[in-house]
Amino acid sequence: MWIVGRKIGYRAVAALLVLECARVAAGQESLQQKQNRQFQSAVAQYDAGQYAEAAAQLEELVPQVPNNFEAQELLGLVDAAMSEDARAVEHLEAAVRLQPDSAAARTNLAASLNRLGRAELAGEQFRKALALTPKAYGTNHNLGEFYIQAGKMAEGRALLERAYQINPGAYDNGYDLAMADMLTGQLVRARAVIESLLKKKNTGELHNLLAQVDEKDGKFVAAANEYEIAAHIDPTEDNLFDWGGELLLHRTYEPAIDVFRAASQRFPNSPRLLIGLGMAQYARGLYEDAIKALLKAADLDPTEPRCYLFLSKAYDSSPSQADDVIQRFQRYAQLEPNNARAQYYYAMSLWKGKRADGSGLDVHEVESLLQKSIALDGKAPDAYVQLGNLYADQHQYEKSVPEYVQALELNPNLPDAHYRLGTDYVHMGQKDRAQSEFAVYQKLRAEHLAEVDKERAEVQQFLYSSKAAPDAKP
Repeated sequence: MWIVGRKIGYRAVAALLVLECARVAAGQESLQQKQNRQFQSAVAQYDAGQYAEAAAQLEELVPQVPNNFEAQELLGLVDAAMSEDARAVEHLEAAVRLQPDSAAARTNLAASLNRLGRAELAGEQFRKALALTPKAYGTNHNLGEFYIQAGKMAEGRALLERAYQINPGAYDNGYDLAMADMLTGQLVRARAVIESLLKKKNTGELHNLLAQVDEKDGKFVAAANEYEIAAHIDPTEDNLFDWGGELLLHRTYEPAIDVFRAASQRFPNSPRLLIGLGMAQYARGLYEDAIKALLKAADLDPTEPRCYLFLSKAYDSSPSQADDVIQRFQRYAQLEPNNARAQYYYAMSLWKGKRADGSGLDVHEVESLLQKSIALDGKAPDAYVQLGNLYADQHQYEKSVPEYVQALELNPNLPDAHYRLGTDYVHMGQKDRAQSEFAVYQKLRAEHLAEVDKERAEVQQFLYSSKAAPDAKP
């Protein structure tokens, strides 16, 4: 959080508002008094959060005293408070021109510039503010946080450390410093800062951050305990997700199911909690329950790709609820017509569902969807394998073999593709080729642990990408 130059405090300077105007007559003094009252009224309204009323007062006043620093800066702050940063910049730039040695004015200008996406100019103002007050906590913290958000971790961390030395009890700066240390692998330093802050302020987010440090340090039990503490102190969606995710990542499935189920009841409109629940149930072998959870997640966010990845896995293990699953995959394919995986999932759901319930499979529709998936992304081997299977089931080996060959060119470590290709070679009387493919298949099946690692990597990717961004504290 930026430490702005000032929020209130204009009452002390309100009487000085129009000192640049000479007192020449009683009538002129009356004008000055009116302007002072108007400014004081704007200050009171700003302090009370009545920004529109304050803006109305100041927009009338500023043209009368365009060279007054306090009036220009306050109007800039009012505009910024109303998220009118473009207008805020205009007045804050005027304030900086009028009083270029004001670190507070430069800080306020930098904050508005940064919100407008004008990072280079914002950084320039933060640096000038620091040059004016190099020993001030706020200017060191602000530039440090700016650098962290810009990805300049080393520069940002050094400034946050300096701010920490100036004021070790400042919570926001300490949190940002510990986060920077965690992200750069300085785990001992990160833990020390967090533990120091916890003695002053026991918050859920600090325990969550300590859990991330423990996870990165390989202390998985400690990480799970800290996530649990964070969730009990502050049962937000993020904290509950992180707790359940830690349990899921390290394959403690029953506790993960309990956490995700309770979290989903607390936050019923959260698709990622339902996806986490479905993943944990799938990993535990509760395929029908997993499908139910993932169907709910798909309805909450119909274009969430990770939901369909795990729904396809659960459905592949248990083709129950076929009509509901097919409907969701059909909707996904329609919403994402240029998404190769969406077309692939829809094809596979149709094929498996119709084949399971015996209601009549439209082979040509499945073939068309798989061909469309390949046309959209020719580097995904799964679609080639399944298209080969579709042709092989119809004994069209002259069409299935090229599909398997193409899939294996993209990824030679597909045991099922080698097996199906070997089987097709048998049907075609090419026994030597068949034996070669079967040998590769046997070797790859012996290395099946790689598939377990692949699935864990998919879980990890979902959990990490679904976390709140590890950025400076908002």
